[in-house]
Amino acid sequence: MIVRNYTLLIILAICALSLGSCRGAKLSTANEQMERGEFYDASRTYRKIYNKLTKKEERSLRGEVAFKMAECHRRLNEYARASAAYQNAARYGYNDSIIYLRMGQMLSAEGKYAQAIKAYKDYLDWRPDDKLAQNGLIGAQMGLEKKGGTRYVVKNAKLFNSRRADYSPMYLDRSLDQLYFTSTNEKVTGNNKSEITGMKKGDIWFVTKNEQGQWKRPEPVEGELNTEVDEGSAAFSPDGSTMYLSRARREPNANTGVEIYTSQRSDAKWSAPVKFEITADTISSYAHPAVSPDGQWLYFVSDMPGGQGGLDIWRINLNERQGSLENLGEWINTPGDEMFPTFRTDSVFYFSSNGHPGYGGLDIFRAELTRSGGWNMSNMGTPINSTADDFGMTFGEGESGFFSSNRTDNRGYDHLFSFELPELKIIISGWVLDKDEEPVPNAVIRIVGNDGSNQKQVARNDGSFSFPLDRGVSYVMLAGAKGYLNAKQEFTSDTAEEDAEYGVDFILASITKPVVVDNIFYDFDRATLRPESKTALDEMAQILRDNPNVTIEMASHTDRKGSDEYNIDLSSRRARSVIDYLISVGIAPERLQSQGYGKSRPKTITKKLAREYPQFPEGTILTEEYILTLPEADQEVADQINRRTEFQVLSIDYQMF
Repeated sequence: MIVRNYTLLIILAICALSLGSCRGAKLSTANEQMERGEFYDASRTYRKIYNKLTKKEERSLRGEVAFKMAECHRRLNEYARASAAYQNAARYGYNDSIIYLRMGQMLSAEGKYAQAIKAYKDYLDWRPDDKLAQNGLIGAQMGLEKKGGTRYVVKNAKLFNSRRADYSPMYLDRSLDQLYFTSTNEKVTGNNKSEITGMKKGDIWFVTKNEQGQWKRPEPVEGELNTEVDEGSAAFSPDGSTMYLSRARREPNANTGVEIYTSQRSDAKWSAPVKFEITADTISSYAHPAVSPDGQWLYFVSDMPGGQGGLDIWRINLNERQGSLENLGEWINTPGDEMFPTFRTDSVFYFSSNGHPGYGGLDIFRAELTRSGGWNMSNMGTPINSTADDFGMTFGEGESGFFSSNRTDNRGYDHLFSFELPELKIIISGWVLDKDEEPVPNAVIRIVGNDGSNQKQVARNDGSFSFPLDRGVSYVMLAGAKGYLNAKQEFTSDTAEEDAEYGVDFILASITKPVVVDNIFYDFDRATLRPESKTALDEMAQILRDNPNVTIEMASHTDRKGSDEYNIDLSSRRARSVIDYLISVGIAPERLQSQGYGKSRPKTITKKLAREYPQFPEGTILTEEYILTLPEADQEVADQINRRTEFQVLSIDYQMF
């Protein structure tokens, strides 16, 4: 009921701008209709007058009528018609800079952001300090640059919607099995159509869930609640026994009045509404009630004096009304319109505004109370918000629920939409393998996060595993299995709001057989470690840190070339070089033994080596006699395989007793 959507039209009927008397009986009739807030009827009357003003001397009057017609279309959510009429008003010389502000608002609501930006800038040339225009310009730039996208999924709630306007959904209570909303469908109470909207007047309807938890079809509320006048925008006390609702009072040839009423629930029926007295002011409007979760405060919308301009959100203490009335202030309210408050918790609520920077029409905003008593504000982004009017949000389980919007409806009718924020799918997966890249049976993986999370899993038969993660958490993972050394990994998940999958593999070293340490290099014919060996040596040191009760033998092997004595000496010195490096980075000397085997222990081809070098069958021992039977190129490969550094676990109980 606001300038931009059906649900505020009724309030605006009170606040309708009086544009002065004009010539001619029909023009007088149109002006009276507009002053009473009968925007639908007034727009049709203005159109007839506009089409008859064809003479050159009527040019000025045609511009004035075009502006008034545009104002009616604006209030009826007919954005394209409104922006066209404003352009006609400017073309015919209507002398009021407000045209450009309105054009900017209407063009934004159509999603024509580039044109809206020009209109806002034209207006700001006239009124550079206008807050509405400044925020409108920011919002149009946001829309043009497509900023503020979120992961919310929004769908038309087709089961609930009629061919007319349906809006302001609200759950009855935390059981979340009844949803109330306002509808102007053809089955509502009364036969007369609204002079304000051209539709039938709204009633409160509701839907319930069946035994399977599925929503049934909507039906009107039972009891004496609905009448021939407009009822809408319902809210409930925490126990669901009291309904607060907006109700429009219509009298012939008088302005519409909007007030808040209450109704009591008994045996699934609602009593006749009783007016809820807020102030003695009978001129101002009071609408869009919302009850705080603790049941202490009633929040509502009003144009009463003392606000920031337009429609503001106010509140009053339900237990002690006298002296408790307060405006939420400039944190929330703007010179534009703020409305449709709804609560998530006592310190978090949502509302709609066309005064804060948004994407067009009304946008939904989240407000969170700070320790200092102020409010942190944030636009809900797209697709919750659109170029059209978005309002009346209610939350169900988690980040899901319903809201209203007139998006995708060129008539400007409001409809219900569902929203849901899917859980982020952040996982880490991988394999636990041995050094031959074969699955390790019954491997156990543990993952601990700095958020306090602690998960444990046994790898599948193929060695694979996966864990769910949270965003922005630092994790430590440890994999182990009987007969193998433990292996550790550390990482931090990304903070981005998007699905992600991380991959990590654990290669476990056997306790029962020698394990080759790849990528350890020495200078030719010497025991000096080359710099490129550092990475592999540091990884070896980390294995020893991750397995603090293990002692090892570090062994070096040479190829077949040279004498036995020479190769034993060279390999011994090389093994000692590795031990010295490990001691230098903090590994206890008593955990380490070095041994040089020269060429006495030729390598046996493993599954992994057979895959890498298919010319050597698995199980082949690369003896000198075998190597001499090979082509020269393969002899060099075999010698290279034999030149290796290995470690063998000697014990697993170091300092355990």
